[in-house]
Amino acid sequence: MPTRLFSLADIKILKHLQQAGRITNQELADKVGMATSPCWRRVKQLEESGVIAGYQAVLDRRKLGLGILAFIRVKIDSHSEEEAQHFERQVAALEPVIACYAVAGDADFLLQVVAEDLDTFSTFAMSTLRRLPGIKEMHTTLVLREVKPLTPLPVGI
Repeated sequence: MPTRLFSLADIKILKHLQQAGRITNQELADKVGMATSPCWRRVKQLEESGVIAGYQAVLDRRKLGLGILAFIRVKIDSHSEEEAQHFERQVAALEPVIACYAVAGDADFLLQVVAEDLDTFSTFAMSTLRRLPGIKEMHTTLVLREVKPLTPLPVGI
C-alpha cells in the first residue's frame, strides 16, 4: 500500500505504534487526535491489510550476550531459481542469521549474523555456514559500532 494512500491519521498511528507497540488504544487515540472506536477500527484495518505485520519487543543484543554483529556477503555457485531457493531455506533455519536479503551487485545474498564472541562467530561461519552446499564465496564485515541501528520505517514521506 503506497504511502500516498494513507490518511494523516494512518500515518500518525503507524508512527506511534512503531515507537511504542504496547501503547493502549486510549493513549494512541489521544496522541493521534481521534476517538477511541475509530482509532481501534483503523488499527484493525491496518493489521488486516498487512501494513501492520505484527508487534515485537526490541531486545538489546549485548545484554543477551551477543557481542558480535556481522554482515556476510555470499555468492552462490549457480543462479538457478532452485539453487537460490535451496540456499534461502537452509539459511532461514540458522538461528544466528537474524536477517537475509537477496541482493544485486557483487554478491547474491547479504546475511546479518549475531554471535556471543569472535570464537563463536568463527565456528559458525567456518563450520556451519561455509559448509552449506552451493556457496562460492563469502566476505565478512564485522560491525565495530552501531551508528544507526534498525529504526522505525519512515512513514508519510
